[in-house]
Amino acid sequence: MQSSPAIERLVSSLKRLPGIGEKSATRLAFYLLGAPEEMVAELAESVGRLKQDTCLCERCFNLTDVSPCAICRNPERNAALLCVVEEPADLAAVEKSGSFRGHYFVLGGALSPIDGVGPDDLRVADLEARVHGGGIEEVILATNPNTEGDATAHFLADRLRKTGAGVAITRIAYGMPLGGDLEYADHVTVGRSLENRRQMD
Repeated sequence: MQSSPAIERLVSSLKRLPGIGEKSATRLAFYLLGAPEEMVAELAESVGRLKQDTCLCERCFNLTDVSPCAICRNPERNAALLCVVEEPADLAAVEKSGSFRGHYFVLGGALSPIDGVGPDDLRVADLEARVHGGGIEEVILATNPNTEGDATAHFLADRLRKTGAGVAITRIAYGMPLGGDLEYADHVTVGRSLENRRQMD
């Protein structure tokens, strides 16, 4: 049986989301069709306002509603510790672990020559400027423990050493599974990875 054009449009749109296939998209579409109208309207409004109500923090490049973000503005955070992550979702995973009380820097991805992502496509210059701005004693490279994340961590360590920043450079320990993403790790694993970070060779 063929669905209505409206349902087909929604299924087609939902399928573009990561991790959503044909069956999941169809199930969500029919769920929304039977949901209370207020809930559907609230969801539509939230999605519609997502872009206009979200911006990047001018200091850490995390997603926020006001810049600087709440973490960067918090005087109780340790500004001497800077945790470098690939994406805002990774920052959220580290925060959820409750093991880190320093500041963050979001790179905007990882080096991946196959995908055409080089140093100029990341916020490497901004990171160097942040470190050279003073006050930072340790840079924790919390890129994902996979090929791209490791390559990015080594590249950043070399760059920061060559520029003479004089800060300690550490890498999160492999409490994280190889090939995994911070975004999907449980908070205990993320916490242990941060606690067992090591000096970069």
